[in-house]
Amino acid sequence: MLTNSSIRKSVEEYIKLRLREIPLELENSFFKIKQIWKCENEIDFLYGYYVGKLEEGAIHYLLKAKRSSTDDFDSFEIRGIIETYRKQLYDIITKFLSK
Repeated sequence: MLTNSSIRKSVEEYIKLRLREIPLELENSFFKIKQIWKCENEIDFLYGYYVGKLEEGAIHYLLKAKRSSTDDFDSFEIRGIIETYRKQLYDIITKFLSK
């Protein structure tokens, strides 16, 4: 569990940093999503993709920062932190897709 408030804050700061990087990443990587990935709902596809990327990155960040095993934290707790930024992530993706 992320009981240590400084660790939880560090994870949130990591997620905020990644959210600021997503628009540039979208510009450089995800052009013509329908043609390449054959998906009908681009917003849901990108949202799911970035939730997974944020979760993966946060776990990696924690492992590196704590130099410990994954037994010290719950991945559902990380997902919960990511979900607190749900609207911001949707707004980033919607803004990109409306261009």
